[in-house]
Amino acid sequence: MFSMCLCGEKIMALFTKDEAQALLKKALSFSKADECEVSLNGSEGGNIRYAKNAISTAGDITTLSLAVSSTFGKKTGTATINEFDDASLQKVVQRSEELAQLAPENPEHMPLLGPQEFKESITYAPSTAAMTPDSRADAVAKSLKVSEDAKLEAAGYIENSANAVAIMNSKGLFCYNRDTDVIFSVTMRNAEGTASGYAARGFNDVNKLDTLTATKIAATKANGSLGARAIEPGKYTVILEPVAATYMLENMFRGFDARSADEGRSFMSKPGGGNRLGDQLMDEKVTIYSDPFNPDLPSATWSREGFPQGRINWVEKGVVKNLAYSRYWAQQKNVQPVPFPNNYIMEGGTASLEDMIKSTERGILVSRLWYIRLVDAQTLLLTGLTRDGTFFIDNGEIKFPVKNFRFNESPVIMLNNVEELGKVERSISVESYRSYLVPPMKIRDFTFTSLSDAV
Repeated sequence: MFSMCLCGEKIMALFTKDEAQALLKKALSFSKADECEVSLNGSEGGNIRYAKNAISTAGDITTLSLAVSSTFGKKTGTATINEFDDASLQKVVQRSEELAQLAPENPEHMPLLGPQEFKESITYAPSTAAMTPDSRADAVAKSLKVSEDAKLEAAGYIENSANAVAIMNSKGLFCYNRDTDVIFSVTMRNAEGTASGYAARGFNDVNKLDTLTATKIAATKANGSLGARAIEPGKYTVILEPVAATYMLENMFRGFDARSADEGRSFMSKPGGGNRLGDQLMDEKVTIYSDPFNPDLPSATWSREGFPQGRINWVEKGVVKNLAYSRYWAQQKNVQPVPFPNNYIMEGGTASLEDMIKSTERGILVSRLWYIRLVDAQTLLLTGLTRDGTFFIDNGEIKFPVKNFRFNESPVIMLNNVEELGKVERSISVESYRSYLVPPMKIRDFTFTSLSDAV
């Protein structure tokens, strides 16, 4: 367990607010720069990876580091360190100042923020921070029992982490937060590799994680996808499960940025210039917001620039209500800054996935999408593949598994073709390791362009 020494006391990677303040004040006391910012980051956690129904790797990791950014005029230099005695702190501050003098001027430099007030977050769950190699192994054992009983082969990953971060600057700003996270994913396949199912979960509180149920879902998908039939590509009504919807929406969420919109680089850009603030861009069923106090997806109550975070609507009943403005871009446009959010949540409806299937006369159930790539930034046209269980729906029933498709679709167009939204679920993208709250979605005219032999 990694620790640092401060004033004769040992401080763990999950340092307290008081410990962070004491250390960061000491580091700032050595600064001779016009402005100085010091950040402290610590984490503890562990993981298990398994494949072919056996654990392949396991580990624990603890890290602690301090970064110093010194600024003279518009020139900034940054240095990092993982030693915390007085001599080392003085040395890293001096090094950052030396680097600043060598750096070119940043024409977009903004002065540091002064003191702000932040509400306490709800991101830390002691149960997750207390996870051990044994508790991770127990969670994996439940998953492996399912795969063995179903005569399938499982490959999966579980990781828990507890993190602490603090920032202090020479203008008086101080930010502090602790959070926890646990992620789990599993892929189930038959011995021949001709059928596949998948499930992924992510939570702040490990007490919400049920690896047994998640693996049973993956096993059902795998067994159900055996003997997939080829059907013609084309436009279909689809039901995207939350995992599949997350992979589409994640690419869209990155576009809620005013600068890229104003500069003509995103789907939020208007053809003649400017952005789409105030435009009806999606179906009125679509509302997307951020809220650090959502109990199912809590986040830090401050942004990296040092602004307080609260609830903010990005899209309300299909209308674009806000875009994120950095301090620099807000100054250029003579508007108030809008901090980039720490989470994204899409409102849903009341229907279960089973209800949505029953209400579908003819369509395709998509369990997961993968290998998604951007085709066109202005329309946000994406291409990718289905995988891990794709099924044909006829008269409200799943009739048979179908071979996977390549799709060409824009999440913006997709959200104009919403027929129904189900109950919101927390879903994780294993590409970014970020979690979102999204509903299952019934979408009309989703475009499949070709078949794929992958499972």
